Amino acid sequence: MDNKTWYDNYPKGVAHEINTDEYSSLVDLIAQSFSTYADRTAYIQMDSKLSYAEIDEQSKRFAAYLQNHTNLRQGDRIAIQMPNVSQYPIVMFGALRAGLTVVNTNPLYTPREMEHQFNDAGVKAIVIMANFADKLQKVLPNTDIEHVIISEIGDAMPFFKRTLVNFVVKNIKKMVPDYHIPAALPLRVAMYKGKNANFTPVKVEKTDIAFIQYTGGTTGVAKGGILTHENIIANVVQMQAWMSQVLEKGKEIIITPLPMYHIFSLTVNVFLFASVGGTNVLIANPRDIPAFLKDMGKYPFTVLTGVNTLFNAMLNHEDFAKVDFSHLKITIGGAMAIQSIVAERWKKATGCALTEGYGLTECSPVVACNPLDGREQIGTIGLPMPSTEIKLVDEEGNEVKDYEPGELWVRGPQRMQGYWQRPDETAKTITEDGWLKTGDIAVVQPDGFFKIVDRKKDMIIVSGFNVYPNEVEDVMAMHEKVLEVAAIGVPDEKSTEAVKIFVVKKDPSLTVEELKAFAKENLTGYKVPKHYEFKDELPKSNVGKILRRMLKDAEQEAQAKA
Repeated sequence: MDNKTWYDNYPKGVAHEINTDEYSSLVDLIAQSFSTYADRTAYIQMDSKLSYAEIDEQSKRFAAYLQNHTNLRQGDRIAIQMPNVSQYPIVMFGALRAGLTVVNTNPLYTPREMEHQFNDAGVKAIVIMANFADKLQKVLPNTDIEHVIISEIGDAMPFFKRTLVNFVVKNIKKMVPDYHIPAALPLRVAMYKGKNANFTPVKVEKTDIAFIQYTGGTTGVAKGGILTHENIIANVVQMQAWMSQVLEKGKEIIITPLPMYHIFSLTVNVFLFASVGGTNVLIANPRDIPAFLKDMGKYPFTVLTGVNTLFNAMLNHEDFAKVDFSHLKITIGGAMAIQSIVAERWKKATGCALTEGYGLTECSPVVACNPLDGREQIGTIGLPMPSTEIKLVDEEGNEVKDYEPGELWVRGPQRMQGYWQRPDETAKTITEDGWLKTGDIAVVQPDGFFKIVDRKKDMIIVSGFNVYPNEVEDVMAMHEKVLEVAAIGVPDEKSTEAVKIFVVKKDPSLTVEELKAFAKENLTGYKVPKHYEFKDELPKSNVGKILRRMLKDAEQEAQAKA
């Protein structure tokens, strides 16, 4: 689309292009926020608050520890393996201030996955929550990690609360398995050493690598996307522009249920809202919906980020009606498709639109988003961010005709530099003229709004017709007795493949016959599922994204045994 018709529908006041010169690096961005919003609360964890000034001071202490008590040098890689706790931004900001490259690590990783990531990225140090240290113990001898720093859940809290929380987590809830890492240092000891050492500011360039951010690995071996300071800054400035008519500096309160180590939460909740002095309310376990809703009820929150499964779970919980949504003005859904029925119910229940965006790790992550001015279109990913180009191509890389589906390619300043130490994979993903191949199939409407049809690899071929799982799931989720649904393709002698759906019931009385009748009424014949299976729950990633690949693998295993 050379004519870029999407600009015609840009929100009022949003420029077509961005300028990132306001920040020389992410270190500069956070330093400006620390200074401007010093007295403002930055993070709230279990009702314990830390101001921007306190985060400033403590991140400097951690940076001073790294500089004076380790052999780490600028550009070395440090892994951080933590859930949503206040010490995550302290450690992450401190590492960046010391000129290090951060390797975010999912706390739910298995020892095998940890070992792969640490060795692939060449990690020399790690800050890990004690709850996961037993897994680290198993793989540590097989890595080049020289410095191990261990934190406990309550480490960033005041003395009495910290002591109580850490005692309960370890001794009452038994959430910390035994481990033995003799050379490990408690985070609080590292912070004490840093307090008594000098922090020397490091000159960090925009082109320096800020993060090696690993993809989920659900489609193969996890690869590390190289994200520079400039990549993240560009995405932050793009979103500042996109939300400029809605955000109020120094006044936003953000509910943060997605883990900050995830690229969506990292860029949006951490860096974007730090740049405008927002307060992040950290939710350590969003799967505990009653506790999550209770925490939400304590604060007049203005922004909420999440994924479709989380919004759906909230809407279907009895305590949802008790939450005050009167201050909520932005709800952003990402990481997976937002189902139409969920978006409709959310807006009706809260009065706030559920705004769907689109991104991927390789793009820092935001590529497109719906407008926040009331012109959102449910079922679309909205319009490309400022300074972002999108085109749709066929199998040969040629642009498809207008309004036909094609693979979405993206180009912009938020695009990663490539995959860490994987030039072959980088060459497969990024073209010589800078386009990144997303692997997602999309269509564009005449008004410039884009819609993701599905993942290229997830597409189901039924008798030569393309069936997109997203569409089947979206339709079947509209059944009043369905809580969650996932669709995959399974081998079929007559039609090559057939559609199979896995359903979690909202109402125990739901039958296969009801589902079949509903599908036939709402889907074209070849899209109607041929196979149905009820499940107690669907496999999900750490951020709640339904993992079709796991369902497909299990199905293939079952068929092989049969």
